[in-house]
Amino acid sequence: MIKILFLIHDLGQGGAEKVLVNLVNNMDKTKFDVTVMSLFDCGENRPFLNSDVKYKTWCRKMFPGNSHLMKLLSPEQLHKLIIKEKYDIEVAYLEGPCARIISGCENSDVKIVSWIHSTAHSLSDIAASFRSCDEAKRCYRKFDSIVYVSEDCLKAFQTYCKTEKENVVLYNTNNSEHIIESAKTIPNVPIKSECFNWCGIGKLVPVKAFDRMLGIQKRLIDDGINAHLYILGEGTLKTELQEFCRVNNIENTVTFLGYQTNPYQYIAKCDLFVCSSLSEGFSTAATEALIVGTPVCTVEVSGMREMLGDSEFGLITENSEEALYQGIRSLIDNPEKLVFYKKQAQLRGKNFSTEETVKSVEKMFMDLV
Repeated sequence: MIKILFLIHDLGQGGAEKVLVNLVNNMDKTKFDVTVMSLFDCGENRPFLNSDVKYKTWCRKMFPGNSHLMKLLSPEQLHKLIIKEKYDIEVAYLEGPCARIISGCENSDVKIVSWIHSTAHSLSDIAASFRSCDEAKRCYRKFDSIVYVSEDCLKAFQTYCKTEKENVVLYNTNNSEHIIESAKTIPNVPIKSECFNWCGIGKLVPVKAFDRMLGIQKRLIDDGINAHLYILGEGTLKTELQEFCRVNNIENTVTFLGYQTNPYQYIAKCDLFVCSSLSEGFSTAATEALIVGTPVCTVEVSGMREMLGDSEFGLITENSEEALYQGIRSLIDNPEKLVFYKKQAQLRGKNFSTEETVKSVEKMFMDLV
């Protein structure tokens, strides 16, 4: 049996945290002895780990400036401080501090893996949690394998931080059967009837660009379109976004649903799912929308062409608020296009089955040892 550790910062509301839980829950426990370790014992996804997955944590509470304090120690010192057991494979399931810690493993019998979830735009992006760009390069070159959630993530990372060992693309694991069943639930907050309902999901932080969606909602209302926007997620910009709605008199046409453990019940009942992000790795939320058969309209970010083709399975626009508005309007003004993309979503969603994605990951691990 292969003893494997997944190290992650925490098990909060992000997409990477959710897909890690999906992955480890579905791995074959006759072949893998699986441990998930969080640096900080917090997060909405913690309760969803199955009982056959071991769980550990380093600190009970997150403390301010933790990434800066960790830089005081070398990767080797951090590894000795945090990782106490011996594993066959150690996985840094997020960039940054987790990668720095796992790179400090000095046992040559242990295979180490880094999992990249975001698209790098510079070497400085990659090195943000390291002491320097040179240290980041040295650490990432120690990994036996680096996994990327999309081809775009791989190309971007290798542009700024070239590594010689194995690089592989493995798509995120979604609990597809659970998603489909959960989508059948009747929401506590009813979806408006007789209007165009659209939604977005993610942390309310700058990179997700929910301000674009609010700007578009205002334009739709000003255009006389009966539309309602649902935003699922929590984050630092929530108050600012709500204030925008108040100032622009659209607060009655926007519903902030907060973080939802079952967002699928809302996605499935909306006419359109929209991604307005400045950057993505491989959007978990967009994949989930396809699985429940909701049409997708997105700005062009990493992974979307792999997921949707050349607007074959969902509409991709240039990455700007104006282009996204025009894309959404084209779907509202041409209902037959919306019907087409609903059928295409249902078709494409079948490709993201839990079984296939987990098998690919398990094969990678078995080949590694």
